[in-house]
Amino acid sequence: MATFRKIIHIDMDAFYASVEQRDNPDLRGKPVAVGGSRERGVVAAASYEARQFGVRSAMPSVTAIRKCPQLIFVRPRFDVYKAVSREIHEIFAEYTPMIEPLSLDEAYLDVTENLKGIDTATGIAREIKEKIREKTGLTASAGVSFNKFLAKIASDYRKPDGLFVIKPSQAEAFVETLEVKGFHGIGRVTAEKMHKMGIFTGADLREQPVENLVKHFGKAGRWYYQIARGQDDRPVNPDRIRKSIGAEETFSTDLEEIELLLNELWPISEEVWRRAERAHLYGKTVTLKVKFGDFEQITRSRTSLQPLTEQPVYERIIRDLFDSILPLRKGIRLLGISLSNLDSLDDLEGRQLTLPF
Repeated sequence: MATFRKIIHIDMDAFYASVEQRDNPDLRGKPVAVGGSRERGVVAAASYEARQFGVRSAMPSVTAIRKCPQLIFVRPRFDVYKAVSREIHEIFAEYTPMIEPLSLDEAYLDVTENLKGIDTATGIAREIKEKIREKTGLTASAGVSFNKFLAKIASDYRKPDGLFVIKPSQAEAFVETLEVKGFHGIGRVTAEKMHKMGIFTGADLREQPVENLVKHFGKAGRWYYQIARGQDDRPVNPDRIRKSIGAEETFSTDLEEIELLLNELWPISEEVWRRAERAHLYGKTVTLKVKFGDFEQITRSRTSLQPLTEQPVYERIIRDLFDSILPLRKGIRLLGISLSNLDSLDDLEGRQLTLPF
């Protein structure tokens, strides 16, 4: 008889915004955006009330305001989010040492063997959700399955405050009904490429031979072949060390005007900074990735002696890297930013930082 892992993916609901609404009763029931301002910047997190208007994380503030004129902007308080995250992880540790944090508000748990002798992963997930609510006043969504890919999909399925289970016998049938644009690990650009190939759902993806997927998507093609069948052998890794954090954007037309390129670059840089903050990591190396219209690709990098803990310093480096590719010889089709040589905030305690904590 086959044996399966018991994996739980816990994802806090609109974490930053929910903390702000918890701590400020005047914000409850109202559309809230954390990060940026009404004049400039990027939304780091949006409350569910704001999401009803189409406001999303990584969206430029001006776009968010157009969608929701009554949107309330709140400055982020990462020290508070970090403290709440520690409370949540203390709850996780009551059930298993096999915890793989993905960010301040998200983690995988392997409860195949758990510390409380509870028979089912579903029972553990339900208890964890209840304890998080009691201890923090916040809600979490949980996905339960036999691998990480399906547990992640399940946690998104009935947000907010959801609990959804995908059993081994249900996996293939469940995946075949999903739109590929909703698959964890398939971004917007990849989804659009799949759509041009006639691939819209998990069922469509499963019909593709692995050789064809590798031809069009490189090494990632083998991963797409596996997840179309609900397969994922990755273990929960409590010692997981992230090597880099990045984001990029491919443009519908090649861009040549400096102002237009900078308007695209700053939301990308803001998204990378937001991801680093969420993951509680700071980098020493900033890399700018540029792909031209003829698919020539170049990178420019700069490494600091100390981890970059101050966003204005990080942004000045990005601008210097961008200026280093000027004047432009041809149009640009893609820009990307990444942070590497990462350190966690806990590792930085006691060191000289670029920002006081």
